[in-house]
Amino acid sequence: MISFGSFDHPILVLSVIASSWAALAMQSLRWRLYLTSFVAAVGFRRSLPTKRVSRAQCVGWCMLVPRQLAYDLGQMEFPVVSGLARGIDTAAHAGSIESGTIAVIAGGLDVVYPPENKALQEAIAERGLLIAEQPPGTEPRARHFPYLNRIIAGISAGTVVVEAAPKSGSLITARLAAEAGREVMAIPGSPLDPRSRGCNQLIREGATLVQNAEEIAELVRPLDHRMRAVPARYVASEPATIGNGTDDERQAVIDLMGMTYVSVDELVRQSGSSQANVQMVLLEMELAGKLERGAGGKVRIAA
Repeated sequence: MISFGSFDHPILVLSVIASSWAALAMQSLRWRLYLTSFVAAVGFRRSLPTKRVSRAQCVGWCMLVPRQLAYDLGQMEFPVVSGLARGIDTAAHAGSIESGTIAVIAGGLDVVYPPENKALQEAIAERGLLIAEQPPGTEPRARHFPYLNRIIAGISAGTVVVEAAPKSGSLITARLAAEAGREVMAIPGSPLDPRSRGCNQLIREGATLVQNAEEIAELVRPLDHRMRAVPARYVASEPATIGNGTDDERQAVIDLMGMTYVSVDELVRQSGSSQANVQMVLLEMELAGKLERGAGGKVRIAA
């Protein structure tokens, strides 16, 4: 295990993790952390059956796409990042476990979630990389997942959304990736399939349409191999606290919101809270489906 502040801690990870508890568990992937770009694969936690596709078929060939995509990316030396959740995440990790996969988890390194992924989490810790921002022993809570999405988007050169509903948390990860200046990609699907509407929406809004690992690699591969250089020895300063506002500060932000759109800057000014705390409260609300975003980045309570 590598704790925050070690010179072995990848600078790519340091750039987005704010917690002093941040820790990694890794073995064989260590030498590649400095030398390659990561690709995040996100999507539905479960593939949903439709009138034409049974649940059994969903578990089978609906999971084939992310698994094959992750396998192909791994063969091209692009480690795949995901959140070890059910569905797309699990398939992506399973497909890239042999070549190197990175799991960002919401709880502590010693906590397994979901329970059925116990063997997979242990295999990733042994053969890939586990990233946890929470202290050991911490059970995952809803408030931890916005941090997880931020880390997945931030450490990856690009994020590809495989399947997503229009209000899926995967779309929030994609937005965070875009705000961080990363590539955002989506796999298209039928407009009649609810699992594809989020991906189609992303493409309509400017995400790059991709259909295979080769197209993804073309977008995230450095133009010059010399850009893949090992960074100098890094000595971490005291990490900044991001989004650690008190319950009173969080409630103050929520109380300022209503059915009328308001700018984030106005929420910061009226609440007296920091920009980081306000943004984290808004992200948590968005993940819970309690927030709507309008033109100009304004927000309001979801109708």
